[in-house]
Amino acid sequence: MPPKFDPNEIKTVFLRVVGGEVGATSSLAPKVGPLGLSPKKVGDDIAKATSDWKGLKITVKLIIQNRQAQIEVVPSAASLIIKALKEPPRDRKKVKHVKHNGNLTFDDILTIARTMRPRSMARHLSGTCKEILGTAASVGCTIDGSVPRDIIKQINSGEVEVPDE
Repeated sequence: MPPKFDPNEIKTVFLRVVGGEVGATSSLAPKVGPLGLSPKKVGDDIAKATSDWKGLKITVKLIIQNRQAQIEVVPSAASLIIKALKEPPRDRKKVKHVKHNGNLTFDDILTIARTMRPRSMARHLSGTCKEILGTAASVGCTIDGSVPRDIIKQINSGEVEVPDE
């Protein structure tokens, strides 16, 4: 039998879920069951908290204290980019292998970079912008009508100016 834990102790659990959908309780049960929480209630709370991110895979942080779960959405760079493309939500069961071939402005990239700044490994905002542009390249969208790799080269050469913070 696992050791008992103090219910006043704060526990954090990270989960990767589809936004706006109630996840399978069978996948939640092994993670939150031993902490004394109901998987069905936690699943409903996650669906409510991620309603803005309908159809996108998103990371959720559960902060558990006194057998109560507090839910925080921890968006990834890819999910922020896809959300900025303002695509309509798709049915994940019917539509597979989606190409996100939209166009974003450099201001959108700066906004996403500022959001991701605390979790970035870069020293300056320009480095964080380059991280986001690399993710945009892998997602498949363009920035101001050009390929993200070209904008990374322009940032490196100094043609495109990135503000300090």
